[in-house]
Amino acid sequence: MASTAEFEGFPGRYWHRLADGRIQCDVCPRLCQLRDGQRGLCFVRAAQDGAIVLTTYGRSSGFCIDPIEKKPLNHFLPGTPVLSFGTAGCNLACKFCQNWDISKSREVDTLADAATPEALAGAARRLDCRSIAFTYNDPVIFLEYAVDTAIACREAGIRTVAVTAGYIMAEPRREFYRHMDAANVDLKAFSERFYHKLTGSHLAPVLETLVYLARETEVWFEITTLLIPGENDSDAELEAMSAWIVENLGCDVPLHFTAFHPDYRMLDKPRTPPETLRRARAIGRRAGLNHVYVGNVHDAEGASTYCSGCGELLIERDWYRLGRWQLDAAGRCRACGTALPGVFEARPGAWGARRQPVRLAAGAAR
Repeated sequence: MASTAEFEGFPGRYWHRLADGRIQCDVCPRLCQLRDGQRGLCFVRAAQDGAIVLTTYGRSSGFCIDPIEKKPLNHFLPGTPVLSFGTAGCNLACKFCQNWDISKSREVDTLADAATPEALAGAARRLDCRSIAFTYNDPVIFLEYAVDTAIACREAGIRTVAVTAGYIMAEPRREFYRHMDAANVDLKAFSERFYHKLTGSHLAPVLETLVYLARETEVWFEITTLLIPGENDSDAELEAMSAWIVENLGCDVPLHFTAFHPDYRMLDKPRTPPETLRRARAIGRRAGLNHVYVGNVHDAEGASTYCSGCGELLIERDWYRLGRWQLDAAGRCRACGTALPGVFEARPGAWGARRQPVRLAAGAAR
């Protein structure tokens, strides 16, 4: 395992100098303007010697083998294990962050594990993972590390998954997604008020990312919305969001409604009631979406996949465990022949619900 020291100050891409001597980071819509020694809001991109550098290249807050359904991705290699990792920091300021100990970290000690892109790809193969997920915090902020890892993975036959808020500028977006195989984009709400008040960001760039993925890439992507009681769970907002997805992205994009639990700086809100998730799922289906899921609660019906042609149960899920499988080798419904959109193999994986932390230096479970 390479030492963390050799990765500090990795040259960043997408920045330019301003007339007053500051450096502007052009990766995300925040466009942080920095003087030497200053870090952007994300914490990991910094101005150093007249350029932007990535301070977390090759460094991670830890590695874990997860079920791919946990990302969540229900239409991408179901049942298979994915090697998951993140770094530190985030370019959003969500008051309700569910991974705040990682994404809001300002402590270098959080980055306790390390690996080169080639070591990551090799570890995924050794651990029999079909893919690697950039998750826990947003890979947009460690773009150079994520892209280099994706390139190494592609050479090793390993696929890559981005779990992201989609808050990125157009030019880096093109490079980033050119190397990704799948993504789950966190559409946090469908109102500018919510984005501004609760995330310190804006809605429009996220919608632009979703449209870009749908119209200009071959990346398989799914969408997740965490429903927070009283903030983004009204019928009107859910109807507007579902209608927008159908009109702009198509009816086959899977949409996951997941349950909120009080965390970080939003401890005054209750957990999302299961009936709210079921109501949201019904709204999405009425709007014309073929595949709407619920998550973070036990709901086998809301977590399972059904044929859009005949209604047949195609992939049965109980939490992260798969049951009945009614897809043929071509990914079509065995009852009526309708194709299920996504990335499927002839047989599902059998990883189940296990979560297995690993240290890459040894390639073994902790």
